[in-house]
Amino acid sequence: MTIKYNSLKSLAFDNSFIRELPADPQSANYRRQVFGACYSIVKPTPVLYPKLIAYSKEAAALLDLSEDACNDDEFVQVFSGNRLLFGMEPYAACYGGHQFGNWAGQLGDGRAINLGEVINSRSERWTLQLKGAGATPYSRNADGLAVLRSSVREFLCSEAMFHLGVPTTRALSLISTGEMVERDMFYDGNPKDEHGAIVCRLAQSFTRFGNFEIFTARNDIKTLKKLLDYTIHIDFPHLIGHQNIKEELTWQSYLKWFEEVCIRTADLLVEWMRVGFVHGVMNTDNMSALGLTIDYGPYGWLDNYDPNWTPNTTDRAGRRYRFGNQPAVAHWNLAQLANAIFPLIGDVEPLKDALNLYSARFKDRWQTMMRAKLGLKSFDSTTDTILINQLFTLFGIAETDMTLFFRKIASYDFTSDWFKSMSQISEKMALLKPFIESYYEPSQLTEEYLFKIVDWFSSYTKRLEKDSRTYKDRQDSMNLVNPKYILRNYLSQLAIDKAEAGDFSMINRLLDMVRSPYSEQPENEEFAVKRPDWARNRAGCSMLSCSS
Repeated sequence: MTIKYNSLKSLAFDNSFIRELPADPQSANYRRQVFGACYSIVKPTPVLYPKLIAYSKEAAALLDLSEDACNDDEFVQVFSGNRLLFGMEPYAACYGGHQFGNWAGQLGDGRAINLGEVINSRSERWTLQLKGAGATPYSRNADGLAVLRSSVREFLCSEAMFHLGVPTTRALSLISTGEMVERDMFYDGNPKDEHGAIVCRLAQSFTRFGNFEIFTARNDIKTLKKLLDYTIHIDFPHLIGHQNIKEELTWQSYLKWFEEVCIRTADLLVEWMRVGFVHGVMNTDNMSALGLTIDYGPYGWLDNYDPNWTPNTTDRAGRRYRFGNQPAVAHWNLAQLANAIFPLIGDVEPLKDALNLYSARFKDRWQTMMRAKLGLKSFDSTTDTILINQLFTLFGIAETDMTLFFRKIASYDFTSDWFKSMSQISEKMALLKPFIESYYEPSQLTEEYLFKIVDWFSSYTKRLEKDSRTYKDRQDSMNLVNPKYILRNYLSQLAIDKAEAGDFSMINRLLDMVRSPYSEQPENEEFAVKRPDWARNRAGCSMLSCSS
């Protein structure tokens, strides 16, 4: 018989992380270095006036929770951190990480508190985590709290990425605390009070590369082995065929695990590039061992295509985490993970081979992805690489909205004969008419550019004709990979502006919009447009900080 849960009291907890792994022996909650432990027991800090702003019914369904349960006051009290359910055992995880290419030592869950692991009616394990629920031993000099603006962005983007088909942590709820939090948004000495908020996040696991790095950096190989054994048994049981936590694993098991992490990471990066997502802070402590998008901080979405763009103000000088550099950074981060597990393998060559597996996988999946975005049946390396590179070069010559352009090209229906008689500038402009809304600066559509873009369309048309694919078949397939709606930065900022004034309606409207990013939504057509001029340089739209 299938079990169907409805209320919070029905949640079944099985907190394997704290049951199987070593704990911090110190129970007091004060900032410190924690040694020989994977986590510290800590409780959320109660808040005065919690209020539910929004929840994801799809994320709630992962826990078998009804919508009635989500609208109950108990839901607000639990996921604001004011009340613990039977079976919840809150803790903060210990991990380290490389930040902007440099080892940063111990980091840990400084403003995240895990409530426990729920086993749903489908035997899936989901960890519940509050972000912004108070200080932990890993908060360093911070308060462990989060503000409304960053919480709105995390809540909406988590769900937007899921519906886009990008591997991600999920967001269950967004709750305001009724309290003010002081933040210096741009670290310029001008702090101000902002509204506080808490997001409840869900993931099969929140384990990061940094969870392993910290123990190797401290030469604590015993705890490293315990953590990796646990991770394989619980999160990767298919690699060993069962979940017997007592069995001793071999270096071959660890290598198989690392190979899969490399593959999952490559697949994740391809999806980021497909939809124009820029994570903004790809430190190793923000890289998921499960290949999920994790920690939505100063992220951004490409409006005009620019491989050098980064939304993170902290990264403006070096642009380490710029859009075009994300695949290379992921490879570098995987190399740090390889260094971390090296003591358990003892041979560098198979680890190098696994890293090469990442590169090969990314290249193969990237070609497949670009083929799909352009509506091609297969990838022809002799012609398609040139075709794609030429298109991205043209995007840089005339500021082009990548999302709009790829969505509109699905409706492109010309034949190569049409180009043979084209001679006048007016005819070239007619070709671009359906795409005009994709360009930010019409003055950049010079005669030279028109000749280049027409040449590209001519080559593209000939390439399509080689496939002998019907227009309808091509259009339908392209519209499944080229979204019409993405969570553009300025849309989130508009929702934040309203929310800070007490109006949460746009948050829920955007949540509805991101549920169907590939569908026509006549009621949301106003959101399927390029970034307005006022948002080009506005904080929150074009630039963000790590401040929460």
